[in-house]
Amino acid sequence: MTDTHSADGVRLARISTEPIELGSHLTAVEDASAGAVTTFVGRVRDHDPDASGAVVALEYTAHPDAEMTLHRIASEAIGSSQAIVAVSHRIGRLGVGDAAVIIAVASPHRAEAYEVSRTVIEAIKSELPVWKRQVEADGTTAWKGLGG
Repeated sequence: MTDTHSADGVRLARISTEPIELGSHLTAVEDASAGAVTTFVGRVRDHDPDASGAVVALEYTAHPDAEMTLHRIASEAIGSSQAIVAVSHRIGRLGVGDAAVIIAVASPHRAEAYEVSRTVIEAIKSELPVWKRQVEADGTTAWKGLGG
């Protein structure tokens, strides 16, 4: 687990089987230089355009290198900016309403915070080796991988 005040601005990059909380991410990016803090919480919803019925759960699994990849994604999103990032992705079985991804970004200015946050979530969707099995109310399941 990456959970330090690193030189690249990534203060937390974690894959967790435990529930993830916004408060710990906000604490991780607390900094006197930050004039802006953005947050993103990705939650399990009760529907999906590809589902034939109601979604009741998502079951996430991750490659053993996923946490290292998450740290790289955050570091690359920061680039040469002064942003600070805390990001977590939960794995295991999550019910409707559970947080699957939390991102907090602090920076001197709001535009930078928004840009880094969006870059992180888009890269998570396309690059993070985490897969989800969508479970519908009737028992139907479907696997979705990178980019899905």
